[in-house]
Amino acid sequence: MAEHITQQQETSSEMLREEKKIIKEERNILRRINRDTIIIAGAVVLLIALGVGYVVWQNISSRVSIDKAELRAPQIELSSRNGGVLREVMVNEGDMVLAHTPVARVESELIKTEKDGLVITANKAIGQSFAPVRAVVTMIEPKELRVIGRIEEDKGLDKIMVGQRAVFTFDALDSREFIGTVDEISPASLEAGLAFSISDKRPTKEFLVKVRFDVSRYPELKNGMSARLWIYIK
Repeated sequence: MAEHITQQQETSSEMLREEKKIIKEERNILRRINRDTIIIAGAVVLLIALGVGYVVWQNISSRVSIDKAELRAPQIELSSRNGGVLREVMVNEGDMVLAHTPVARVESELIKTEKDGLVITANKAIGQSFAPVRAVVTMIEPKELRVIGRIEEDKGLDKIMVGQRAVFTFDALDSREFIGTVDEISPASLEAGLAFSISDKRPTKEFLVKVRFDVSRYPELKNGMSARLWIYIK
């Protein structure tokens, strides 16, 4: 009887040791799994970070930034041919007028538009004398609006070409993005004349880059708004 009890105790002890051994092995396996999981997760995070960094680098390196830009259209100045006293002005700033519409009268002469356009200034100085070259009304053609950027010659000018995609924003419109296309690059700098200086450092020249866009899609854009411009070169 005593021997039987002893055998049972030994069997129980052996089973307990086996259970502890199994538990220990399971814990070791879990530790290895956790360690491998952490390593894999870290590798995945690193790869994602590298991928995002590469995309950001590609995006930055594939475009030229122009911080100094504004929305402009060529101005059309309407004045009297003969000059004289301003008698009447028939339009206001912000009016859209059709071609051949009378906009003002100097003496008996009616000043008329030659094209459809938007009135941006209207001089209401009734009774004042206006010389033939002095504008009474100034207009623009909205369809001729362009985003005009000023870029220094060493800031990526050589990479910009007509037809490239452009994105521009306006602080006044919460930096909303608008899409356009490079339409023109000025053939000469803004200071085309020769300038002599006692300094050995040559002055950096600026050039104009003009971007056209679908004016009908963006009626909220106004002549004279300040802008930022990005030209995508790839």
